[in-house]
Amino acid sequence: MFRSHLFALAASALLAAPAITVAAAPATIRLDYLHSGNALADSYAIERVLIEPLPWPGALSRNLDDTDRGTHRVEVVDPGTGQVLYSRGFSTIFGEWKSTQEAQKTSRGFHESVRFPAQGKPVRVRILQRDERSLFSVVWSVEVDADAPEVVKQQEPAPAPVLPIHVSGASADKVDLLVIGDGYTAQEMKKFEADARRLAAHLFTVSPFKERAADFNVWAMAVPTGQSGVSRPSTGVHHASRLGARYDIFGSERYVLTLDNRALRDIAQHAPYEFIEILVNNDTYGGGGIFGQFSTAAASNDWANYLFVHEFGHHFAGLADEYYTSPVAYQAGAGRPEPWEPNVTALGDPAKLKWRQFVKPGTALPTAWPKADYETASRAYQARRAALRAANRPETDMSALFKEDLARSNALFAGAAQRHTVGAFEGANYQASGYFRPQMQCIMFDRSEAFCEVCQSAIGTIIDLYAPRP
Repeated sequence: MFRSHLFALAASALLAAPAITVAAAPATIRLDYLHSGNALADSYAIERVLIEPLPWPGALSRNLDDTDRGTHRVEVVDPGTGQVLYSRGFSTIFGEWKSTQEAQKTSRGFHESVRFPAQGKPVRVRILQRDERSLFSVVWSVEVDADAPEVVKQQEPAPAPVLPIHVSGASADKVDLLVIGDGYTAQEMKKFEADARRLAAHLFTVSPFKERAADFNVWAMAVPTGQSGVSRPSTGVHHASRLGARYDIFGSERYVLTLDNRALRDIAQHAPYEFIEILVNNDTYGGGGIFGQFSTAAASNDWANYLFVHEFGHHFAGLADEYYTSPVAYQAGAGRPEPWEPNVTALGDPAKLKWRQFVKPGTALPTAWPKADYETASRAYQARRAALRAANRPETDMSALFKEDLARSNALFAGAAQRHTVGAFEGANYQASGYFRPQMQCIMFDRSEAFCEVCQSAIGTIIDLYAPRP
């Protein structure tokens, strides 16, 4: 009943045209593996192969990823011919942890997964990693036979019902987004549904999601927890949950992730999905996003709308953070390599700027903006923010500071000559110098309400990958 309910709407659309024969979607294969190491080296080891309960949700016409996003890529290859049958770019939590100070001193292991449509024959799965020249090379490969006796073919029942939030049609023709709740008790399931509907609705007020809303399906599910809210270890709050989302990831008080990938995938597999946003039932500002993995947002925070969209930008399109005055958990690398992310650049050669098609002739590169004034005000703001957290002040005080900060930025930028120009504005990618963003203001730069032109285009490219236009 569960499975037929999920696909009832999609099936009805197909039945409306009985003369058309539609091939059944292949099974969804998941390879779970361990990714371990430190700042200097890493390794991979297979854990298990599963056939997930639901068929493959994606468009088989776009099995190959040509977007060149992510620190890694998965390739499913025919062992006999070497033909690549499926590929997708992604990034990893291990990759972020590798840039922390802890990785300089110790080794850790992280659980990871890749999913792909069944090919009806044994395949070779390759994991590729981007090097310092931004080229991909194979770092691990393994043979996968979905008919092997050790493959898990039967799953436990779904741990929670799946709610249709925004359904536009058959999964194969749409982007399937799954909203998962964590930190919601059994008595708060109505709140979770309301949060999921509210934030999904907001996503579709922001361009280009607004214009492409008909290309999306949104589903929601939450496994109830015994206590309301998720763990926040820096304040002594520890709550158990099946998903394991928490604050304070890698020592950053506002960074929210789950490090339990196996738990996440075992829950998510009961709904059609290609992307996941986790809502934590907390009012403390926080969130996170990993390209091709998942994003998170504090659903009860005053800035939940912004958090949902900003973090989804990381997860969905591989957008980089464009801000640079806030403390982060990562350590800056040596040199100024050109980032793979589509919205930041080291501007090695202005004539080859990656978003040059958006730049009007005669625009200066780099492009002037009131950088010094912004940084002076931002230093004062960051000091006040740190003081509020240190004093454990109510979240309303933090929200008021955020509103004040955004109003100050808006006023400063309103009078700038290049306010709406696409160019190369220095200050991005957590660095005050050496990296540049496309426009003065964007959701990826501050808590404003719109993506810049370059980010909108980058998002559109990913939508087209999963919901190809006729």
